[in-house]
Amino acid sequence: MLTVFDVAKYILIKCGSMTTAKLQKLCYYSQAWALVWDGEPLFDSEFEAWASGPICSELFEKHRGIFNIDEFKIDGDVIEITGEKRNTIDSVLNYYGDKDGHWLSMLSHKEKPWIEARNGIEIGEHCHNVISKNTMQEYYDGISE
Repeated sequence: MLTVFDVAKYILIKCGSMTTAKLQKLCYYSQAWALVWDGEPLFDSEFEAWASGPICSELFEKHRGIFNIDEFKIDGDVIEITGEKRNTIDSVLNYYGDKDGHWLSMLSHKEKPWIEARNGIEIGEHCHNVISKNTMQEYYDGISE
């Protein structure tokens, strides 16, 4: 199975340098749509419902303190990103790739997976609740019809 770092590196190679906020959201949407289209996650890492939207804390730890990031700051291996996995990520990048990190964050704030994981947490408050992969799969499958 891939790691979140493999996917992040692939995204950065394909799209070039970007904000870490945008990278986080593109990884999140890649994971979400893989659950729907491929029937399985791209990677095991979880996303948490942070105030700024879905964040993978493992990835965050690698780019903590960095605003813009490029492929050389992420250790990942893109060799295994082939077939359905590559098609899924490429489709996500084709749809979401021209949006900025703030737009993607605001989009995630309107969607059930993030809202449900933050249930009872005030706007702007710190939160480490995990966004359920089952909820992601159900929600995005429902909007794809």
